[in-house]
Amino acid sequence: MTFFEPSPVLLAFIFVQRFVFFEVLAVLALLRLAVGQGAARIPALLTLILCLLAIFAAFAPAFNLQTLGAYPPAARLLALGGGMALPLITSGIFATSLLLPSRRWRWIDVLHVIGFITFLGLWAVTQV
Repeated sequence: MTFFEPSPVLLAFIFVQRFVFFEVLAVLALLRLAVGQGAARIPALLTLILCLLAIFAAFAPAFNLQTLGAYPPAARLLALGGGMALPLITSGIFATSLLLPSRRWRWIDVLHVIGFITFLGLWAVTQV
């Protein structure tokens, strides 16, 4: 590897951060929204909205939608904290449903925790 070649782990992290994390979290939030009861739906709805905003910001340049008024704030939010703030915020909001007794399909929480730990592990490896 030369000085200008990025690490394959770094490339994998960037790919997961931009094109996998929010999509998977949005599917989990949509499932929780569909089957959840009562207060368990509120964190799922907030998570879904933030995930859709992040997905829009990631794919807007590919569809030439940068001129829309929602794109600049969405792109700034996606880039906040080196790109780590929004995944932490959305995952934290979704994790609050762990504390609610009205949630159903607990395997959604297991998948979320496994995915989030994997994401953080990948990020930690890129920091070394």
